[in-house]
Amino acid sequence: MAEFNLTLNDDQLQLKDWVHEFAKDVMRPNAEEWDDREEFPWPIVQEAAKIGLYGIDFMMNAMGDPSGLTLPVAIEELFWGDAGLGMAIMGSGLAAAGISGNGTPEQVIEWVPQCYGTADDVKLGAFCVSEPDAGSDVSSLRTRAVYDEANDEWVLNGTKAWITNGGIADVHVVVAAVDPTLKGRGQASFIVPPGTKGLSQGQKYKKHGIKASHTAEVVLDEVRVPGRCLLGGKEKLDAKLARAREAGRTGEAQPAMKTFEATRPSVGAQALGIARGAYEIALDYAKERVAFGKPIIMNQAIAFKLANMATQIDAARLLIWRAAWLGRNGGFKNGEGSMSKYYASETAVRVTEEAIQILGGYGYTREYHVERMHRDAKIHTIFEGTSEIQQLVIARAISGLRIE
Repeated sequence: MAEFNLTLNDDQLQLKDWVHEFAKDVMRPNAEEWDDREEFPWPIVQEAAKIGLYGIDFMMNAMGDPSGLTLPVAIEELFWGDAGLGMAIMGSGLAAAGISGNGTPEQVIEWVPQCYGTADDVKLGAFCVSEPDAGSDVSSLRTRAVYDEANDEWVLNGTKAWITNGGIADVHVVVAAVDPTLKGRGQASFIVPPGTKGLSQGQKYKKHGIKASHTAEVVLDEVRVPGRCLLGGKEKLDAKLARAREAGRTGEAQPAMKTFEATRPSVGAQALGIARGAYEIALDYAKERVAFGKPIIMNQAIAFKLANMATQIDAARLLIWRAAWLGRNGGFKNGEGSMSKYYASETAVRVTEEAIQILGGYGYTREYHVERMHRDAKIHTIFEGTSEIQQLVIARAISGLRIE
């Protein structure tokens, strides 16, 4: 077990600077264009792949760091650059995490690289959980997976909603109900390989923020996948279902929840990057903008806003780094992953709104990045567990009770 230490080592500091340069030189100058276009930014992702920022090697190195800090450090810098472009670069990571968290070693080796492809041939992954009638209530998924024993195939039917890279991904990881009577305990995760018949993109959503990230429905119509595409394997699933039926319940985490648990500090780091970006713009503006004969930062009303923003950003980072370390070294005890995601998400919304207020009329225009950052921040209080769901997770963890 690594010693609890929040001092970044030389490799992590170099990585931080490297990602920051990419964010400053490639992402920031192109952020407004891709926000306006609302299209997947292939040229930016290909640029990231060329330098090794998008790819299996980068993710494996980051995930393998015993301190847990490498990934949130990199993500903070990416989202400091731009959240929509950052999401396009990081979106495949959720599919990779779903495979790594639920798959056998052989499945991880086979499928995770296919979520990224190569620098010359970029691929995408998509993690498909939410549905039109099942967002926060993951236990109520209607997408069904039925085993066809004669052909050793699973047949998937249903519609997934709000899926990052949905329909354009090469590898889709789909969470489906195998035994709906067991609710969340009767679910499993499946790989839908590239080119599988019956999988199609439904509506593409026009969003409030993170517009450069592709978000769409995924429609599954009689999708047949080989038995080997059940993550974890059938023997493990059958044993889990048998235990659940016999005991009436099981302490095992739902496949979707295991993935979200592991990624919550990373989602918090996304929100943190947005907040820091907006704060720095507001700080620079407040020192340069002169009103009534002095820089506006000389007024307590502005200075105190910035003081609060700086404090909240630092507090969010400490929560994220602690959660990331715990995720690699012994696990969460009091909902620390949820604490980090919850606090950072709420902080990003507050900080970006205050940044607009400090810039005044300029903040409300597209001349400055802060209005886009404010739009981008809001999704972090909603996806991968709303702020209310995070509070529920924390409340259950600290009380030991099944609070509803």
